[in-house]
Amino acid sequence: MDSEKDRMLRGEPYLANDPALLEERRQCRLVCERFNATSFGDTAARRAILEQLLGGLAEDAEVMAPFECDYGYHITIGARTFINYGAVILDGAKVTIGDDVQIGPSVHLLTALHPLDPTERRRGTETAKPVTIGDGAWLGTGVVVCPGATIGVNTVVGAGSVVMKDMPAGHLCFGNPCRVVREVKT
Repeated sequence: MDSEKDRMLRGEPYLANDPALLEERRQCRLVCERFNATSFGDTAARRAILEQLLGGLAEDAEVMAPFECDYGYHITIGARTFINYGAVILDGAKVTIGDDVQIGPSVHLLTALHPLDPTERRRGTETAKPVTIGDGAWLGTGVVVCPGATIGVNTVVGAGSVVMKDMPAGHLCFGNPCRVVREVKT
């Protein structure tokens, strides 16, 4: 019989209140808590904690505290990427952040989807869809990227935008909902 985690990993509906998943999220929160409490001056310790927490952390990537996520192992962060204060990544599915990405303060990358049916919501049913941030993208302060969205290579998403669908490579995009405004010269 498949576990709830197996279903989650396949992108199928799963029970988020499953005891094994609750324990994984608890352990992840403890590691996030340790990272957030570690001195900014202790670069080696901060990096070691992130390497324990995340599925991948490339060379010269930097994550500022506070940082929060659900599982950690679904998240990969590319080389020279910078994630500013207050990032929240709800990673019930894969979150791929490319190389040379700039992520502003208080950005949320969300993979979790909840059913519209209130009975299923109360039951704890969830699904998750991956989020991908392409190389060289820049997400301004307070951007929210919703489940299943991809931000294209070298795309700029303006502050406060809510991204509900894919944004093409090499464009300036902003708004709620986020929309393509114009091409960005590269």
